[in-house]
Amino acid sequence: MALPLIAFMSDIKAPENVQLPLFAGVDVGGTNIKVGLVDNDGQIVATTKFPTQQELGPQAAINQARSVLDQLIDESPFSWPDVEAAGLGTPGPMDISRGLILTPVNLPGWRNFPVRDALSIALDKPVTFANDAAAAAYGEFWVGAGRNHDSTVLITLGTGVGGGIIVNNQPIDGSHSHGSEVGHIVIDSTDAARMCGCGHKGHLEAYASASAIVARTQEVLTERRNSILTQLIGEASPLSALMVSEAAAGGDDLACQIVAETAIYLGRGITILAHVIDPSAFFLGGAVDFGGAETELGRHFLDLVCAEVKKNSFPVIADQLTIEFAQLGSEAGFVGAAGLGRIEHLKKIAQRS
Repeated sequence: MALPLIAFMSDIKAPENVQLPLFAGVDVGGTNIKVGLVDNDGQIVATTKFPTQQELGPQAAINQARSVLDQLIDESPFSWPDVEAAGLGTPGPMDISRGLILTPVNLPGWRNFPVRDALSIALDKPVTFANDAAAAAYGEFWVGAGRNHDSTVLITLGTGVGGGIIVNNQPIDGSHSHGSEVGHIVIDSTDAARMCGCGHKGHLEAYASASAIVARTQEVLTERRNSILTQLIGEASPLSALMVSEAAAGGDDLACQIVAETAIYLGRGITILAHVIDPSAFFLGGAVDFGGAETELGRHFLDLVCAEVKKNSFPVIADQLTIEFAQLGSEAGFVGAAGLGRIEHLKKIAQRS
């Protein structure tokens, strides 16, 4: 049975404005898988999503991705020969060179699965494999907030802290497929450092992720009974990072303190990365943006991050580094995956010429 399309964009992007060839992008999440078709200029031609249903296993999801992409193409004025290649982003540890997804926490049935080759067989197209945050970073770099930069870092703030690094137009995967794990840099080396979900102490993720925000708030909430959060928990438990954000937007002192401390922790992490990588820009994505650039709280959060970086950085970094919110939102993953597929396609063309 065909799935209903979440968004089909042919009425926005006229066929004559689409720059062929097309590239397919697949962004795997623990809850949903988002797929789309992107043209040679990074314009979204069509996109939709479907439930991951991880309990059915990875091959079922791969087969569904093919079916959904068939539907997108059937609804469009294009055909499969217009699609040159595809890109795939998945969460968790992976072996990029071998195309394996190893031990993803949110996808327990997907362990040690040759996901790249399975998708390539299903689509009958070459597939480029990447970490989901790295794919999002490339999407942001290619056609998002980073399109005027040549070296950028995307930090995604969600349940954990992820990221992707682009240096001189090239994504950094590392020798062991663990490059760009920005959430696991150490920002606190004291004995009292917070424990990260990975089992190590002092990592950025243990301080700036949504789960860390909740943990830090819970630890001090019993001492601040006048906070509006005590009432919110009673009415709509459990505590969440969104509740903290909403309370801070309303002027709650405790919530504002948590937001400010989160900005300081994130600023420390960015300072470390800035001195190691020296990119021209950092972009902040993910659900934990405290309202983003459209809200007073979001802008205040960003100002605090920038102030912390400036306070601790070399003058040339402090004066020239751009730190902004990302622009593509949930579309960054599949757009970036498609873009990575495009890079490999262009490399092959160059090798043949």
